[in-house]
Amino acid sequence: MAELLLELFSEEIPARMQKRASEDLKRLVTDGLKSASLEFSSAEAYVTPRRLVLVVDGLPERQPDISDEKRGPRIDAPEKAVQGFLRGNGLTLDQCEQRETEKGKFWYAVIESKGRATAEVLPGVVGDAVSGMAWQKSMRWGEGSMRWVRSLQRVLCLFDGAVLGLTVGDGIAAGNVTSGHRFHAVEAFEVANFADYRDKLRAAHVIIDAAERRDIIEKGAAKLAQAEGLTVAEDPALLDEVSGLVEWPVPLIGTIDDDFMTVPGEALTSAMRNHQKFFSLQNADGSLASRFVVVANLDAPDGGTQITAGNERVLRARLSDARFFWDQDRKTRLEERVPALDKIVFHARLGTLGEKITRVQTLAIELSGPVKCDPDMARVAALLSKADLVTEMVAEFPELQGIMGRYYAQGEGEKPEIAQAIAEHYAPQGPNDTCPTAPVSVAVALADKIDTLVGFWAIGETPTGSRDPFALRRAALGVIRLVIENDLRISLTKILITAYQIYIREYSRYKTIALYNEKGFQGTSQTYMFTDDDEKFENLILKHKYDFVTVTKPGEALTISGGGKPPSENSLQSKFLPVFEQVSSLLDFFADRLKVYLRDQGVRYDHINAIFPTRMADEEYPSGVDLVRIMARVDALQDFLKSDDGNNLLIAYRRASNIVRIEEEKDGESYSASNYKPELAEHEEHELWLRLEKTIGFTSSLIETENFDEAMAALADLRNPIDVFFENVQVNTDSEKLRANRLSLLSHIKWAMDNVADFSKIEG
Repeated sequence: MAELLLELFSEEIPARMQKRASEDLKRLVTDGLKSASLEFSSAEAYVTPRRLVLVVDGLPERQPDISDEKRGPRIDAPEKAVQGFLRGNGLTLDQCEQRETEKGKFWYAVIESKGRATAEVLPGVVGDAVSGMAWQKSMRWGEGSMRWVRSLQRVLCLFDGAVLGLTVGDGIAAGNVTSGHRFHAVEAFEVANFADYRDKLRAAHVIIDAAERRDIIEKGAAKLAQAEGLTVAEDPALLDEVSGLVEWPVPLIGTIDDDFMTVPGEALTSAMRNHQKFFSLQNADGSLASRFVVVANLDAPDGGTQITAGNERVLRARLSDARFFWDQDRKTRLEERVPALDKIVFHARLGTLGEKITRVQTLAIELSGPVKCDPDMARVAALLSKADLVTEMVAEFPELQGIMGRYYAQGEGEKPEIAQAIAEHYAPQGPNDTCPTAPVSVAVALADKIDTLVGFWAIGETPTGSRDPFALRRAALGVIRLVIENDLRISLTKILITAYQIYIREYSRYKTIALYNEKGFQGTSQTYMFTDDDEKFENLILKHKYDFVTVTKPGEALTISGGGKPPSENSLQSKFLPVFEQVSSLLDFFADRLKVYLRDQGVRYDHINAIFPTRMADEEYPSGVDLVRIMARVDALQDFLKSDDGNNLLIAYRRASNIVRIEEEKDGESYSASNYKPELAEHEEHELWLRLEKTIGFTSSLIETENFDEAMAALADLRNPIDVFFENVQVNTDSEKLRANRLSLLSHIKWAMDNVADFSKIEG
């Protein structure tokens, strides 16, 4: 077995492209080897700023011989058919044999293909892999036509210790020569195999393993920080990036001038991280220390003194910019910046950021009740939440949005709750992000996310497949976490409709509002004050399921009159999709996101489905979707099904359901629970019916009062009478009346249990 060693040596490959490039090279080469029927035992890829390396071990010296058997025409077939078969396979008739089959005698050809030497196959495999690599950005250099991420200078390619006859790009011939560190080991040297290559490169101050370089940087920075009584601020992404910038990492510690420490730590950290790739250090209390770690790419004779001094000098210029932004931004109050948001487009079809802020304020006030926060503080926090987007600091460091708003608000004397809400209203931005708990923060964060979701749903910009350009899945998950983790008892249905109403009110160029469904206007002429009768508007949408909405003059009257046609293209219908349908669709989207959220917490998918209705806007939820209530029901169902009673009752449920389903399909009739007649019942079935009636009433009241655990426990009392029924009562009797009655009783079992959860959706 032999080894293939490949090194592609170039100018510096951007750190963000290195990992994917090494993975692509490995994939393309190994796929080519498999296509060429060349097995191998292992393949490893490595990357440094100046080289892509691949080593494949366990390769055979030759391809395997292949014997391919082909059946030709019958032996009595026309001569042209036989000759065509021979020509197509490059054979003569002497090389074929006759064989008897069930369908008669046929000509057969056995084509033996000798495997080629691996050294002859590899140049094509490697060459195709190199030319097939896709880069986010590439370049040409000199007079050549080859495209590569940076100018490709040299190719090293060995198979079984010998140079492979390979030419890449514009005549770059493979060899057995490489070179080490740009400064420490300039001279080129020959290598014999991968072990020799790796060891000689290490001696030449090059570590080819990115994971090893990362470990050296992480441990070295931690050691330097510990010597100063500090810790390194956690930043895995920066650690990965810096390990892709150096071939011989040497961590050094530097000092930040005290003059800059009056600037918020996050701003200093962003300047150091984004521009200089420095690691921030923290004091014991978590505040930013006046120290940083820089990673050099060489061992300096003076121990890094000059390198550190040079980086400190460059950092002063960077931090001077940050301090200038900080000083300039504080000259203008946040509230004075709000009008500038009218010049920033949120979305072409949803208006400006200024218009969004107006809607978010109104919605935050609506949410202040269930969230239990001061409505005026929620309004002010919403008003100022995006104002820092037009500051110099956030323009330079966009990742500081919200964070800088908090500092500016604190400096202007805003209440702490308002400043905190400005910083936290973007959160949570992912499953691992901290979820706000302060009431004002929760109200503004919910309002911001719900406004975004309703708006994009209204214009039909919904996620499709893996495409979600506006991060709506993340916004929905944020809403779910805010509601559940803060135990908020709010109707998601009502708040979505309220958000939609707020959108409608914002379009002042319209004068009236009319609701249509597919049959045109519905009901007698009615007029409602739009601002005062939100509940009536809500009922119109939910109960009548109007499909079209046109709006004119918000704040005046909502009019519904008989007859009429659907709205014209230049009405609000061209801007917004049908009200009920889009709210219902958005609720279903929340249901899917909640299922994902629960699955990540180990909740079984079928247990979730047993609680959720098919559509979350169904009449099963007349008061609206309450996520906390749904969570409580899911938890109760899980606990119930873990018990023996729950498991055995599920078996009985399936037995009853299957019998009814089979008999209904056979008879073409429906055996509804409502058709059951107690007077036809024998003792066991009458006892079961009485217990079922009692259980249905009991569980209904328990569910109404949200005693879901007790409702599940009440179902357990059905186990014994159901067992007795199946042991002593024959369902399919000769009497059609008794049979129909008993099938209706079995439907009663399903009805009673489905009152608590849809047990038909539980698997296993």
